[in-house]
Amino acid sequence: MSLRRRLVVGVLVLAAIALLGADVATYASLRSFLLSRTDSSLETDHRAVESVLQSAGSSCDEVARSVPGVYVQLRTRKTGRVVCSTGVADLSQLPGSGARPRPGPPPERPPPRLPATISQLSAKGPEPTRYFDAPATEGGTRYRVRASLDPGIAYMLVVATPLDDVYSTLHRLLLVELLVTAAVLAAIVGLGLWVVRLGLRPLDAIGNTAAAIAAGDLSQRVQRAEERTEVGRLGLALNAMLGQIERAFEVRAASEEKLRRFVADASHELRTPLAAIRAYAELFTRGAERRPEDLARSMAGITRESERMSLLVEDLLLLARLDEGRPLAREAVELDQVVAEAVDTALTVEPERSISLDAEQAVVLGDRDRLRQIVDNLLANVREHTP
Repeated sequence: MSLRRRLVVGVLVLAAIALLGADVATYASLRSFLLSRTDSSLETDHRAVESVLQSAGSSCDEVARSVPGVYVQLRTRKTGRVVCSTGVADLSQLPGSGARPRPGPPPERPPPRLPATISQLSAKGPEPTRYFDAPATEGGTRYRVRASLDPGIAYMLVVATPLDDVYSTLHRLLLVELLVTAAVLAAIVGLGLWVVRLGLRPLDAIGNTAAAIAAGDLSQRVQRAEERTEVGRLGLALNAMLGQIERAFEVRAASEEKLRRFVADASHELRTPLAAIRAYAELFTRGAERRPEDLARSMAGITRESERMSLLVEDLLLLARLDEGRPLAREAVELDQVVAEAVDTALTVEPERSISLDAEQAVVLGDRDRLRQIVDNLLANVREHTP
């Protein structure tokens, strides 16, 4: 699962838990409030019935008419026998009445199914009162019941009212909560996706930059990196790291270029001294030991070229370390002698080539070794590029 999806799912789960808790708390609070209000209404009905019962010659019909829509039941204290209830009346048991039991008006809805333990209410105390819910004898109606023993009357008085309005209100609340919760969660999903996408956009930019760098473009940088955000600080750190990496690659490329140049310079500059030393050695091998003047010439040439090759090696090493040559010396140099030595070396390397020198004495201010290097390079180019 991607980071974007995990963030949205996490926020959605937290929001769902919070909304569910709020819905449950709201539902429970409203139910408690409605039941409390119903209990207060039952207490008022109880007082109305009690007032009717305390009147001489009262009947069950008068009790029913005093609290329309409320189920009323009277039970004897000792036996718990029902003497009056909505729909059935035993008027002979009411104070001041000698009438025989007769059917009362038919109830508008099925009465509540009261528990058998209600007759034990007298054992709860001198003036106990109980509130509880009870189902109807038929159908799905539920009642809120108040059962009490009042010293003002000789009966256990039970009053009950249907909870249809209460549960209808709670059902409407539940429907509203479900719709609101679904709408809020849908809004959170949409808003969360937008916010997460906006927040992770710098990470996408960092990923694209890293991909471009992996492809070889070290000049790429994270754009619009700001220090005030965590992702922005990550982008700044990545840019700094990329800068160091790019500089390291530049240094490596420069070092490789220096190495290639060193190898090229070494092969070019050392070619002439090595060829000269080999030519002088071949001259000695061909019989210079029998001609003292040739022997002296060969040994002097080998010594001279060896010393010059040592200087060239030192210069090349210095060039590799400092990327520049040894500082030029400024001294009086007999240029004609330098050229004569170079021509002698060239003739030794390639004796079949005809090279003549007609030079007057010339003294210049410069570096003898550098001047000899220049002349050797010129003669080497002549040998290489002319027949």
